[in-house]
Amino acid sequence: MKITFIRPNMLPVRGRDAMEPLVFAILAGLTPRDVETVLHDDRLEPILFDEPTDLVALTVETYTARRAYQIATEYRKRGVPVVMGGYHPTFLPEEARQFADAVVVGDADALWPQVVRDAQRGQLQRLYRDAGFPPLDNLRPDRSIFRGKHYAPAALVQYGRGCRFACEFCSIHAFYGKDLRQRPVENVVAEIESTGKKHIFLVDDNIFVDVPRAKELFTALIPLKIRWSCQISVDVAQDRELMGLLEKSGCTTAVVGFESLNENSLRQMKKHWNLKHNDYATSVQIFQDHGIMLYGSFVFGYDDDTPDSFDRTLEFAQASKFYTANFNPLTPMPGAALYDRLAQEGRLLYDRWWLDPNFRYGDAVFRPKGMSAAELTAGCYRIRKAFHSLRSIASRGLETRTNCRDPYRLGLHLASNFVSRWMIDRKQGLALGESESSESIDTNLDGWERFHR
Repeated sequence: MKITFIRPNMLPVRGRDAMEPLVFAILAGLTPRDVETVLHDDRLEPILFDEPTDLVALTVETYTARRAYQIATEYRKRGVPVVMGGYHPTFLPEEARQFADAVVVGDADALWPQVVRDAQRGQLQRLYRDAGFPPLDNLRPDRSIFRGKHYAPAALVQYGRGCRFACEFCSIHAFYGKDLRQRPVENVVAEIESTGKKHIFLVDDNIFVDVPRAKELFTALIPLKIRWSCQISVDVAQDRELMGLLEKSGCTTAVVGFESLNENSLRQMKKHWNLKHNDYATSVQIFQDHGIMLYGSFVFGYDDDTPDSFDRTLEFAQASKFYTANFNPLTPMPGAALYDRLAQEGRLLYDRWWLDPNFRYGDAVFRPKGMSAAELTAGCYRIRKAFHSLRSIASRGLETRTNCRDPYRLGLHLASNFVSRWMIDRKQGLALGESESSESIDTNLDGWERFHR
């Protein structure tokens, strides 16, 4: 038997910053040794639809749903069964089932061996759902699936899953609830050592969910003498011992969701805890005093945001010398509380923006209160461009505590900014998926919508 794993692309352009799709290494590690596995990454290479295979497995995010359905349709035309999993099919299994022979709801780890056995017998179930969240003790990713692919040089490793916060716009809490799981630290250390890479990205949604476990992990990383990156909540800055361990263990860059400078917006998104211990300027200084380069993330469109919010946020991001930053229109995702609220308020501009052929990347998808949807779209695009201007890149690169602390960090700063600068115009305004494949998607969905009316 042969299984083809596919990571769909969001847009019809090839990227320069694609990272390893760790989910497929995890699934490959759970696949029986007598089953052949191959990975096609739509972000890097054309998909070989006519290459013989017995099962296609796709991981589907909301932004990649349209392309995933197009890919699935092509394989099913050829008689190849398709299984889908991930956040999007978990929240919208009925939608995904219009394009897949089987849908996995929730984490696939415990279910995958059964999916493979059923596929071997030609008896795939329409829906697979695990009643709980199994422990992560037995994760053994098989990275041989990445061989020959040109990914970013950092290896992706997962320590835990879940987040202790429940921000309104985020799907993570809707997916995992209050469940927080971490792998044994010795397993994580062994996996990092097995990669042979000197830069690791710990992909946890928030590496700071449990103080004692975080300290255990960071302490165990010190002897490895690696550089690593993570996603982390800003409140870690109030724990000086943890910050010291982050620095000693080699934490080089961190993605931090600042989200907004407006306290009312933070309160509305249920993220006012961002300012519980320190103001932003103080937290930023603490990170940078420990040599950690910051990737600042911001969203716009909450009810107190106005056109003035853009320039104020841009000024803060530049003054803070973030090595990179993202400025996005607030986008309601299925499964998140924000989506349900905006739908109830009648403010959504699309029934399902992720499948609508008129939606374009970067567009606002709802009606804000403090500005028009067009102003929201234009404001995010404008400051994204300004932040990645040559003058801004040079100015931020002169931050001696972080961005030019050493040649390695300066190289990260320049590479990240120039790739982002190159991609901004290439992505803005593009339709999701492949336009030439859209007819079959729209036909299937029209039929599904009539059935469910």
